[in-house]
Amino acid sequence: MECFRIDESGYTGFDLLNQEQPFQGASAIAITDDEAASLIREHFPKLQAPELKYRALSRRKANHPRLLALMRDVLTHHKCATHLCNKRFLLLLKFLDYAVEPFYYERNLDFYKNGQNYSLASILYYVAPQLLGEQAMASLERAFQHAIKVKTPAALANLVASVRQTRWQALPEAMGPLAHFAAPECLAAIATPGVTTDIALEIVIALITRMEAMTDGAYRVEHDQSKNLLTYHHLLQQQIDHLHHAEFRQSKIASIRFPLKLTAVTQVDSKSSPAVQLADIMIGAVVEVAKRLSNRINDGLDPQAVLSLYAADQLIHMLPSLDIEGQMAFRQGSQASALIDYYAKHFSG
Repeated sequence: MECFRIDESGYTGFDLLNQEQPFQGASAIAITDDEAASLIREHFPKLQAPELKYRALSRRKANHPRLLALMRDVLTHHKCATHLCNKRFLLLLKFLDYAVEPFYYERNLDFYKNGQNYSLASILYYVAPQLLGEQAMASLERAFQHAIKVKTPAALANLVASVRQTRWQALPEAMGPLAHFAAPECLAAIATPGVTTDIALEIVIALITRMEAMTDGAYRVEHDQSKNLLTYHHLLQQQIDHLHHAEFRQSKIASIRFPLKLTAVTQVDSKSSPAVQLADIMIGAVVEVAKRLSNRINDGLDPQAVLSLYAADQLIHMLPSLDIEGQMAFRQGSQASALIDYYAKHFSG
């Protein structure tokens, strides 16, 4: 049975405003340990470390050509998908999910139609600091993250106050439900047990979507035993155990169908799994590229050299974009609202 090996990078749980790790993602590679070990020996024949680690290798410029050659071989000869998220953008999407959308739902308006929530989140990401006030917007984001974590009346009241301290009239579509109405349906959604800003589920769904598309039959997943991946393990197992029949269109190129072809998920020690180590290389390089392109760091692999290795369907992302027409065309006909309702019904908690 085909096996995808998975590793992640940038996981900080509920904290999507972590300055040190602004990006989160994961890679999945269909490769055997023997094939992975052979690739590692070919590209790093003098490696002395017990485990291949991207961070350790990328620090030395002499390793950069070898890393690029290794990645090229993986992407050319093996099924592979990498998913990258901008964590602040995901926090703003969650703000729209819980602090805005319930207001429209109560009025029979489809807030998610053609992915317009992604467009509005992109506007919030790029424009809101200037439009609503930079410090006020930063305070709002912290207040929302805190409120959704602790769910106390005081935290919810502080969130409403934070929204009202912005120049919210400049963007009433997003800010009005809390600023003008303190919408009880929105506050109730934020206070719902199990609702969180953790984005591991979004990454799991994205990887599953690609793995399901890349396989014709049953497959399994192996991942490292790290504490961070315990969350991914639980979420993957939930998807495997779900035997209902359902299908949802997510975008022009993505859909998810239950039951999955994924049949098992197991944990392994990455030190004894060259395949998992290659997954670490793939996600480590993409996260580093994102940091370089956003001017957070100035060392590491050349971003264009890395991105040129990927085919369009090998690198998926949730990043803000002001190409509003392109965003909406990409998600035209999306069943996002139905999918969110389905997950709330079947996978909550």
